[in-house]
This record gives sequence, C-alpha cells and structure tokens, in this order.
Amino acid sequence: MGDTLKALRALSDPTRLRLVALLGAGELSVNEMQEVTRLGQSRISTHLGLLTEAGLVALRKDGRRSFYALCAGLPGGLDALVASAAKGASELPERESDLVNLRRVLALREERAQAYFNHVAGRFDRIYGPGRSWQALGHLLLRMLPPLDVADLGSGEGLVAELLAHRCRRVIAVDNSERMVEFGTRKARQNGMTNLEFRLGDIMRPPVADASVDVAILSHALHHADDPAQAVRAAHRILRPGGQVLVLDLVQHRFEQARERYGDRWLGFASADLQRWLEQAGFVSIEVSVVSREDEPPHFETLLAAGVKTGADGTRGA
Repeated sequence: MGDTLKALRALSDPTRLRLVALLGAGELSVNEMQEVTRLGQSRISTHLGLLTEAGLVALRKDGRRSFYALCAGLPGGLDALVASAAKGASELPERESDLVNLRRVLALREERAQAYFNHVAGRFDRIYGPGRSWQALGHLLLRMLPPLDVADLGSGEGLVAELLAHRCRRVIAVDNSERMVEFGTRKARQNGMTNLEFRLGDIMRPPVADASVDVAILSHALHHADDPAQAVRAAHRILRPGGQVLVLDLVQHRFEQARERYGDRWLGFASADLQRWLEQAGFVSIEVSVVSREDEPPHFETLLAAGVKTGADGTRGA
C-alpha cells in the first residue's frame, strides 16, 4: 500500500482525526491526550500506533513516558492531507470540549513547571537541586574572561548572575517566573549591582537583542524548556560573532520523581543531543563533557557543553 493510501486509511477514523488535531498544537504525552479526550489509554495508544505506522506521527520515549508529535518534513501531498484532516476535525462534536481541555492541560503543564520555582523564590541557594554543584559551576566560570556582556538564560533568582556581575561588564538575567525576576531585581538593587538586569521572558524567545552579548549561559535551564533545541538556537541569535554558549545540564537519567519535585520537563540529555543541537544552531568548536557526579543516589551527573558562534565570513570573530 502506498504512503498516500496508508495516510488516507489512518485518517478515516474520527478518533484519529481528534488526535491529529490535538497534536497540531505541539507534542503531547499519552496521559495528556487521555486527559483531553477522556478516552482510555489503551484506545489512544492503539490509534496512535496506527498513525505512527502510517508515518504521520512520531513517538518519543522519555523514561516511562511516551510523547507523540506530528511528523515534520512530510512530502507536500501528505502535509496538505494532514492539514486538511486537522481542519476537518473542527466539525467533530468533541472538538469544542477537546480545545477547552487542551488549554487546561497545557496550562497545568506550565503551572507544574512554575510551581517549583515560585515555591523556592528567595531561598534557592539554600536548598538542594539536582546537579547544582559548585564543582560544575566552577568549570563554567573558569571559561569566562572579563570584561564581558553575559546573558544568563533561565536564571532563577540569579545566584549565578549575581556572581558573574562581580566580574562582568553587564549581565542580563532572563527567567519566566515573575517572582524570581522580582526577587532577583530587588536583591541586585540592595547590593548596588547596577550592571545586573533581570528580564521576564522565555529562554526559547529571550528578550535580548540580536548579537548583543559575548556569552550566553543555560545553567540547568534546558530541561525545563518545551523545545531545548529552540533555546539553543535563541542563544546563538543573541550572541555576537565569536561569542560563546555555555550549557550546564543533567545527563539523561531515570529519576521520574524529578518531574514533580523540581518541575523538570526533560529527564536530562545525552551528550549527543547537546552536540547535535549546537551543531544545528550553527556553533563550532563544540565541546561536551561530564563535569560532575553526585555521590548520593540517584547519582545525578552534570554535562558542560560549549560552542562558539562564527562571524559572517565563517571565522570565530574578533
């Protein structure tokens, strides 16, 4: 059976149309689709299996959780077919309730990620966080030479940003928690740090001008991002030619409790993931290495990844 016939067959069922329409909003887990549609998990998994077999949907495993997304880069005919199917799903009687439940589920996902940060605002440097060792941070800081303009993306209350501000020309700390930004701004003002500015924003779309900083830091921030690769691309955008990106994050692990305890979206990353995302973003001179391992179970390990943005002529800049 040809690809088009497989796709037509897969899209001929109303339930599969519902799922395709939902995935048009982005990647969803099986549990999230179950909450939206109120269908049984086995039924959803069966339909997703048929869509996957037809090459319309891609499966991603993260620990024991399964995530699905519409396949990218489909041939023109299939891409148009999927778009038509998603549009046709608007005529289904369940569509209105699906949209309401989808908004609720996505809002709940965001709330879970925010809950941890808002809870610890003001005392972030006094509680445990996986992989946040001074050993790992030391590796990051040793790579920096003043005077520099630095963007700390996903800064939290600004512990790293505050340390950097003692040596750097300017530090822009970006975080998507209003309470974190308020706390960091107040603390910086109290300490007289006029070169440290906190901005409210998302690390995938940081409110930082193009080519305006020398170093972009993502310290234990990527595993909270909906799209880590997009966050890496955003870091490339805001760097000047010759600027450097520095990423600290957890090595891929299976400690599922991190999702609820720390609001983690991803259970760490493989070295190959960071290498690939940095390459795709346009970085060169890429280095990825494990820089720390915790003694206590579950023995979190921390990766340090670095890359350089080239100039317009392909050089490393001045």
